[in-house]
Amino acid sequence: MGDLTITPKLAVRGADAAIDFYGAVLDARLRTRYAMGPAVVFAELALRHGGRLQLKEADDTDPAPPEGGGGVILDLLTDDPDALMARALEHGAEEIFPVADQPYGSRQGRFRDPCGHQWIMGTPVAMTDDEVQAALDAWTRHT
Repeated sequence: MGDLTITPKLAVRGADAAIDFYGAVLDARLRTRYAMGPAVVFAELALRHGGRLQLKEADDTDPAPPEGGGGVILDLLTDDPDALMARALEHGAEEIFPVADQPYGSRQGRFRDPCGHQWIMGTPVAMTDDEVQAALDAWTRHT
């Protein structure tokens, strides 16, 4: 198998508002936008450091997440999760978990964007796999 690239494509209600949100919060830049009438059928945003995010207007074939969020959680690595959370909340996101130091060596938090998609943002895990498992085992014993 050759190179494999995964690009999330989010079905959203209000695609143009979503483009604005992701631009403001993720510093994403609109690369491509196609519409059929008023509905955005494809948009691609360029993320810093080469990543991409696609989105489209939700429809009967590709529904938006239900109220409260869907089954996919997007994970962002960043050196400043506190600033990213602040920008997300400033632009209408809902905090699910505040940014905090985690027992497995990462500083993370989670928000739900105005379209219903959930995002975990945090610093890279700074422990080995064995250290992470030991920290989680200890956390379980104390909760």
